[in-house]
Amino acid sequence: MPKAAFTLSHPERRTTSVVFASPHSGRDYPWSFVRRTNLNELSVRSSEDAFVDDLFEAAPRNGAPFIKAGAPRAFVDLNRSTEELDPALIEGARRTGHNPRVASGLGVIPRVVANGKAIYSSKITMDEAQRRIDAYWRPYHAALKTQLDQALGLFGQAILVDCHSMPHEAMDAVARSGARRPEVVLGDRFGAAASDEVVDRIEAAFAAAGLKVARNAPFAGAYITQHYGRPQENRHAVQVEIDRALYMNERLIRPNGNFKAFKALLEGVIAEIAEVGRPEPQQLAAE
Repeated sequence: MPKAAFTLSHPERRTTSVVFASPHSGRDYPWSFVRRTNLNELSVRSSEDAFVDDLFEAAPRNGAPFIKAGAPRAFVDLNRSTEELDPALIEGARRTGHNPRVASGLGVIPRVVANGKAIYSSKITMDEAQRRIDAYWRPYHAALKTQLDQALGLFGQAILVDCHSMPHEAMDAVARSGARRPEVVLGDRFGAAASDEVVDRIEAAFAAAGLKVARNAPFAGAYITQHYGRPQENRHAVQVEIDRALYMNERLIRPNGNFKAFKALLEGVIAEIAEVGRPEPQQLAAE
């Protein structure tokens, strides 16, 4: 089994209501899983948000906690509900209406990775699925909820920045001919998960760094954004998808020659996003 459900990095002093999280960058593949998969190393890693945890490691230096997954997405998907069990993969799972994510093999225990490649040659037991959920999904979400609750208590609001990456080809269907392709997609479930003010300021942080930003197409946010985003309760959740081609070789799953420069660029973005959740100086001093 993966060694840890998550890693939580704390700032020396918490100065912002923003919480950064990376649920899909885990890469601790247990041998028991590797042994039974149909896929080679590169194929099984294709659904990772590889290196996103590295890109956002500056969050604690800007006064914000940063939680990242230990278990890989191909093993258990933290951006799915525990109810999204796939009957085509898990023995005894019941079909409960039509869920397009589950139907495509992308439930809480994924059946496929990128490009629809099957992970297993046979089903897994319900007990195995529940062990993964209990050992990795529940601890990650308990820790994430605690950080968001603490932010709300300290600052009167909580802002979750849920950090992801997207294949370069993901924008092929939505990019207008002749126009510059979006490099970052912000998902707020069309306003249901975060206030316009919060999303506007996060977008401005990326745009000021020279990055082209789009909203909600083709990624509006999944379980995490839906579950934690309650703007009417001062709880905001924004999913961030970054084009992998900006910093990595997607085929080989390696940092490319632009990785260091892009990470440095992103450090400035992280600082600006942290500022979104920072109280006025006089308020901070009073606390």
